[in-house]
Amino acid sequence: MAAPAAAPPYRGADPQTGQAAGPAGPAAGPATGAGQPGGLRAALSGLTTRGRSFLAAGLAAVACSYILGQPDLQRVGLLLMALPLVCVVALHRTRYRVAGSRRLSPARVPAGSEARVQLRIDNASRLPTGLLMLQDRVPYVLGPRPRFVLDRVEPGGRREVSYRVRSDLRGRYPLGPLQLRLSDPFGMCELTRSFSAYDTLTVVPRTETLAPVRLAGESSGWGDGRRRTLALAGEDDVLPREYRHGDDLRRVHWRSTARYGELMVRREEQPHRAGCTVLLDTRRAGYSGSGPDSAFEWAVSAAASTALHMLGRDYAVRLLTDTGDSVPGSDSAGGAMGAHAESADAAGLLLDTLAVVGHSAGEELSAAYDVLRSGHEGLVVAFLGELDEQQLALVARMRRRAGAALVFVLDGGAWSAGERAAQDAAPRSDDQVRVLREAGWTAVAVRPGDRLAELWRGAEGGAGGLTGGGGRAQQFARGFDSGV
Repeated sequence: MAAPAAAPPYRGADPQTGQAAGPAGPAAGPATGAGQPGGLRAALSGLTTRGRSFLAAGLAAVACSYILGQPDLQRVGLLLMALPLVCVVALHRTRYRVAGSRRLSPARVPAGSEARVQLRIDNASRLPTGLLMLQDRVPYVLGPRPRFVLDRVEPGGRREVSYRVRSDLRGRYPLGPLQLRLSDPFGMCELTRSFSAYDTLTVVPRTETLAPVRLAGESSGWGDGRRRTLALAGEDDVLPREYRHGDDLRRVHWRSTARYGELMVRREEQPHRAGCTVLLDTRRAGYSGSGPDSAFEWAVSAAASTALHMLGRDYAVRLLTDTGDSVPGSDSAGGAMGAHAESADAAGLLLDTLAVVGHSAGEELSAAYDVLRSGHEGLVVAFLGELDEQQLALVARMRRRAGAALVFVLDGGAWSAGERAAQDAAPRSDDQVRVLREAGWTAVAVRPGDRLAELWRGAEGGAGGLTGGGGRAQQFARGFDSGV
């Protein structure tokens, strides 16, 4: 799997203005912890159970003093009523310049892995703070809401706390905003203020490391035999293009610039990058069950593993779904020198897309067929759910547009029956696999317990079989000789 993204700097905002804090300092402008709009009425709503009890007891004592004629009891009642009100006014008028910030490490994690969230509170005022209670909002999928208590923060001081989050489900989860709760020393009143900044934790699918096998009929990602000579021999035969930011000025073609009226540069010999399309079937009708161990999650994880593997082999990878939506990988415009950086960016884009991909409402693969028929050549790796006769014939025709094609058909019936029952029953997808092999695909039926890494390893050099994760061998009669 690609290396996780570097942890972003601390991000935060003051609880009143919402302005973002810098990496090492508080937010500009007032960061008042207790003086937010809402007035004294909002502060009175922050009375705790103790404060309300003191008010009730004071009112009862004053009422009893009139009934019983006891002036001393009246003074006691007034004192009980005054204490929580004084605490409310004091807390309301207290001004703290407090900046909160958050850092994720890392911001992109695979499902089932932990990420660390570090919170930082900076006191930018000239007064020490009182008792501060911090609470960060996190989705229930990531665990309970973390809470911390800070006793006292000196002027210009800083406090850092951290917690960990973990999710078995892929997706994008918001973290924040951070809540700051202020309390008086007697515990009569508590005021809660929320910061405005939040961060997003991206949980990407689990991936497997695939063996660097050589698929029959496949070309390498970058090869000496796959170069296009775009700059011809003569000066008059130069193929120019428009100037782009960062181009070397020594490549400016002045004759073409004068002809077209804009700055033009010479195209030089560029390596042509081989392409790979990863087709992911997201039709709800093609899968049964849900959860981390469902057939659809297996397909998403396998698509992510394949995309990362092919990017590592310098392929230009694009992700295609049954709806026809395409997420392009890196093109070869930057040349071989920028291949690694482009692959890293493409890997991040593909993983972010697969982190949130869900079931589509469609029931056909015709949109994906139209995209493949538009002229894309290269390796096609497909992960498909259950297919009816119409969709099976459509997938069989997809093979004719690609130089090499590998398809994994998930046996929905075996998945719904469970792993143990699936090992004893004959897979219903065998007939579909046979039809696809006759059409030129390298096809394999995937059942519960199979691991993509072992299935992939069996594809090297047109081998005769693939070994499933549950100790099952998938035999290939025609697939490797005619396609991959």
